Amino acid sequence: MTNMPPADPRIEAVATRLKEAAQKRAEAYAPPTEWQPIWKRPRKPKSIKAKKAELAKQRKRLKAAGVRRFYGAQSRRPRPRPRQNRIGSAAARRDTRALSRMRHSNAWLW
Repeated sequence: MTNMPPADPRIEAVATRLKEAAQKRAEAYAPPTEWQPIWKRPRKPKSIKAKKAELAKQRKRLKAAGVRRFYGAQSRRPRPRPRQNRIGSAAARRDTRALSRMRHSNAWLW
């Protein structure tokens, strides 16, 4: 004959809690009933705080890129200062180009 100890309510309560926790874990690990790739799932809207944080991060990134671009351009060879003069000298450039073509051609042999 086996002697069963009286049921302890504390042990029973712990046992039921453990069973419930095991059931919840099993539900969590189970695959979703209707599987969809992540890009087709409905988006959950971001909070305003999250949106603002993301935009601030983007602004910071773009500003840093602009600064890098600016200083990258500054470090190259110095630009010609009198840009205004080049606008009016289109005819002179054309003449120079024509003379250069003559110089590099074999027309002087004729």
